[in-house]
Amino acid sequence: MALLVLVGLPGTGKTTVGREIASNWNRGFIDTDDLLAASVGCTAAEYLRSAGEEAFRAAELRALEEALAEDAIVATGGGIVTTRSAREVLAGERTFWLDCSDDEILERVGDGDRPLLGDDPRGALVRLRQQREQWYREVSRVCVDASGTLDDVVERVLSEAQRVGQ
Repeated sequence: MALLVLVGLPGTGKTTVGREIASNWNRGFIDTDDLLAASVGCTAAEYLRSAGEEAFRAAELRALEEALAEDAIVATGGGIVTTRSAREVLAGERTFWLDCSDDEILERVGDGDRPLLGDDPRGALVRLRQQREQWYREVSRVCVDASGTLDDVVERVLSEAQRVGQ
């Protein structure tokens, strides 16, 4: 079972925060997008574009299950919560939802390779938030404010981890 799982919209800092927490706890770190990429031979974004969302979500679920078998901090892809099977798996984990304002997310993702944000990143982000927010809430023990500096966010996550028990 993973020590801590981070979910949230693209750009909320799951990977960056997860790596820092893993370093603080002297534990391993796993990004499900990296596991997915290793299994399919291209980046998660490339696979999503080439194989389509259904195949991508199936590969993503396999990566999640592999990651959760490790004693590590796990960062997930932003859309992991879109499938019922992934939500069922996540509900049994120490899952924390990182969230911040759309403006901050858009500033963070910049020109990054985010296929689901497309040509209208602000509009797409609004749609993704409306679609996924209920699922993030469903699978998470707590929602952590992911705005501000990395140190601020890590401190909030660590504080919440202590509060809800490690």
